[in-house]
Amino acid sequence: MVFVVVSYQLKFTSRWPSLPAGHRLRQEDKPCIISLHETDPISGNPATATPAASLADVPAPAPVPAAAGERGLSVSQAMSNVMAKGKTAFIPYITAGDPDLATTAAALRLLDALGADVVELGMPFSDPSADGPVIQASAARALAAGATADAIMTMLKEVTPELSCPVVVFSYFRPIAERGTASFAAAVKEAGVKGLIVPDLPYAETSAFRDEAIKNDLELVLLTTPSTPAERMKEITEASGGFVYLVSVDGVTGPRANVNPRVESLLKEIKEVTDKAVAVGFGISTPDHVKQISEWGADGVIIGSAMVKQLGEAATPEEGLKRLEVYARSLKDVLP
Repeated sequence: MVFVVVSYQLKFTSRWPSLPAGHRLRQEDKPCIISLHETDPISGNPATATPAASLADVPAPAPVPAAAGERGLSVSQAMSNVMAKGKTAFIPYITAGDPDLATTAAALRLLDALGADVVELGMPFSDPSADGPVIQASAARALAAGATADAIMTMLKEVTPELSCPVVVFSYFRPIAERGTASFAAAVKEAGVKGLIVPDLPYAETSAFRDEAIKNDLELVLLTTPSTPAERMKEITEASGGFVYLVSVDGVTGPRANVNPRVESLLKEIKEVTDKAVAVGFGISTPDHVKQISEWGADGVIIGSAMVKQLGEAATPEEGLKRLEVYARSLKDVLP
């Protein structure tokens, strides 16, 4: 289900060695390379060349307490505030630039007003290997409409000061590497973003990239999946910033009829080794899904593809925003 549209690829001034032409992630590498495999998807070399303990050598910084409702919260502060109230965080995902950046800005303001605790903003990319058809199509529309990384950062710089919830950028690694990790992290910080999620971050690159994120006051959220070995899962939870992202299924994003029942036991396993917030994503699309995951003990619920559809598949941006509001309310209302 992965496609490549070379002409749509985000353009950056390269400050990092280019990746091999035509490079694509293998089907067996999807998603969350750092969680599942011992092979660097870029070089093909064993990831064990980087010692397994390297991610946890420097634990993620502890969140600094902040008053509830204070603007400029970090991701971990926002999640801590929700947990302190005995609630479950509402974390919607939308694609930047779909259908256009003005609508994205309006959607960010809307989701914040509706009580989103964190918002994930996807950077459109031409080979979104961890995503299913809905977000693939959304990324293609955004790129075709002219969304660029610099334009997205400019929009965020204008909008983030108005928001009470932190924004986390979801980006694939290739555009980050092509721009240069230091340059990318600095640009994201300047745009007012508080965290990063990189689903295909090569294991061998994780420690160094995490250091860059920390230098720029960004929390790098790491992912764990049903296939992640116990020792690797523990390492990921120790190193993850903001929250721990539990991917509910092995596969790509997209709605499922039911939530994977293993999520309940996986949540218990993760919470045995960390007191950090754990948010569940992938395949969550209905109020029943959201309610079930919350009852299983998740600290946050992430809704992506079903949220993206409301904006991207509407006849007009105005209709899309109305659909987004109705849908977001239906999910938020079932959360404690």
